[in-house]
Amino acid sequence: MDFYELLQGHIANFLLALVRISGIFLMSPFFGSMNISAYFRVGLALAMTIVLFPVIDGLGAPAAPETIIMFAAAAVGELFIGWLIGFVAYISFAAITMAGKVMDMQVGFAIVNVVDPTSGQQIPLIGSFLYNLAIIILLVTNGHHMIIAALVESFRVVPIAGIEPNISMALLIANFTNGIFLTGMKIAMPITFAILLTNVGLGILARTMPQMNIFVVGIPMQLMIGITVLSMIIPFYVLFLDVLFNEMYGNISLAVRSLQ
Repeated sequence: MDFYELLQGHIANFLLALVRISGIFLMSPFFGSMNISAYFRVGLALAMTIVLFPVIDGLGAPAAPETIIMFAAAAVGELFIGWLIGFVAYISFAAITMAGKVMDMQVGFAIVNVVDPTSGQQIPLIGSFLYNLAIIILLVTNGHHMIIAALVESFRVVPIAGIEPNISMALLIANFTNGIFLTGMKIAMPITFAILLTNVGLGILARTMPQMNIFVVGIPMQLMIGITVLSMIIPFYVLFLDVLFNEMYGNISLAVRSLQ
């Protein structure tokens, strides 16, 4: 009995399920954070596979691929399914980061960036605050459980080694990606509008009082108004996150069903 014959049957299906579950640790919010040790993520993926495999196996998993090449192709497909679930979840947080960049440009924090430990990249100051607040709300409302539930549902919708790529899936991903700009502008609209009115007022003031140095007055005023408006919209931002997360769960379901 060679090594591949040993992999056939339940062991092969277990490994393919492990690959799919590992996919969400590449991109999804919280699970894919770089400040979580790679060893911990691997261990968590293995533990989740051990717990979920009896359920997955009870769904009637198909026969294992017949050759090493077919097994490798199936593993790539399973990894893509897990990555897709994480990517669709990450899109909502990408919109939040974009909104933070727009707010920072309007308020005057454009050159102030902080290093985000979850992604290892520099992100805007307000964007970091909004992103971390969204992660907290996601965990408090058990949103990470919804991501895991969507992953489990994917085994029912798309059996192991049963992915069927099609053009509708690519169009759906492109549509979700295009929504980043619209969602980000919705979040940033209150501060953008407030700073716009401030700039209009400063322009009128500059015309009526030319001797005034408008830059000395304008920059502190933009900072003060931006921070004040941000503090006022935080409760509404939390309510908006509930709508955004519900939309995220629906998008994950659509993405998984597009693989049928």
